Amino acid sequence: MKKVLWTLIGWVGIAMASNAIVIRHDVEKETYLASWEDFPPLAQFYVDGAHGILISPRWIVTAAHTTFCTPPGATILVAGEKVQVKRRFTHPDHRPGVSHDIALLELERPVTSVTPANIYKDTDETGKVVTFIGAGGTGTGIAGQTIDNAKNNGVLRKAYNTVQRADGALLQFVFNQGDEALPLEGIGGGGDSGGPAYIQHGDEFWVLGVSSRGEFGSTIGKYGNREYYSRVSYFTHWIDRVMNGTEQERRNIALPELKYLMAGLSKETLPEICADIGIK
Repeated sequence: MKKVLWTLIGWVGIAMASNAIVIRHDVEKETYLASWEDFPPLAQFYVDGAHGILISPRWIVTAAHTTFCTPPGATILVAGEKVQVKRRFTHPDHRPGVSHDIALLELERPVTSVTPANIYKDTDETGKVVTFIGAGGTGTGIAGQTIDNAKNNGVLRKAYNTVQRADGALLQFVFNQGDEALPLEGIGGGGDSGGPAYIQHGDEFWVLGVSSRGEFGSTIGKYGNREYYSRVSYFTHWIDRVMNGTEQERRNIALPELKYLMAGLSKETLPEICADIGIK
C-alpha cells in the first residue's frame, strides 16, 4: 500500500514543497530539520505526507493531484489541528505532469490558531530565494532520495532554492551543488506535493508556488534535477473566484474531484487506499 502511495503522491516529481527534502551531501543533515512553527499555516493530508497551505481561516490551497483522498468529510491536519474538509475544488484544466495542478479545499470550520499565508500576486518571481518545507522523502544530492516518505515518518525539513524561471503557470527550480548552491540548498522528495515555495517578511508568509512535479533521471533528488511548482500569481483570479464567487461561478470554473486519477489509483482501489493513509 505504501508503494501505491509513493506512486500517487511522489511520482510527479516532487520536491514538493520543500519537501522532506533532499539535501546537500556536504552539509550537516540536522541543519535542515524543521517544525510546524517554521511555517504555521502548513497543512498535511495523509500520514505519509502531501501538503497544502492555509490562505484564509477556511481555505487551503494545494496541488490538485494531492487531493485524491480529500473529499467532503475527510480529516486533514492544519497547523497541527484536525479539521474536516467541507468541499473540494480542483482546476478543470489540470493535466497530470503538465500544468494547472492546483486545487482549493474549503474547511468545515475556520482555523484561527495561526495567521494564514498570503498569496504572492506579483510576477517578478525569477531570481527570488524561497523556502521549501515538507515531510516527504529525503537523501542527498549525490545519491538522490534514499529514504521514502513512509520511512521518513513525518519528520519535517526545510531547504532553500532559487526561482530559475517563472513562465505561465509554472515556477522552475534546479538542485545545484558546490559554489552554485545556496548554503542550505535542497529539492523535494516524494510525498511533499502541494507544499509551499514561500518567502517570509517578519511574521508574514507569502506563497509563490505549490509543489507539483519534478523532472529527473533514474533517481529522484539528484543534483541537476528540476522541479516545478504551480505559480500562484498565475491563478490568483481563479483562487479569488472560487473562494468569493457565487455557487454558479464555482460550478463553472472548478470540479469537485479529480478529472484524472494518478497512476496506480482507480475508483475501485481508492476507498482502501484512503482508509490506509488518511489522518486518523
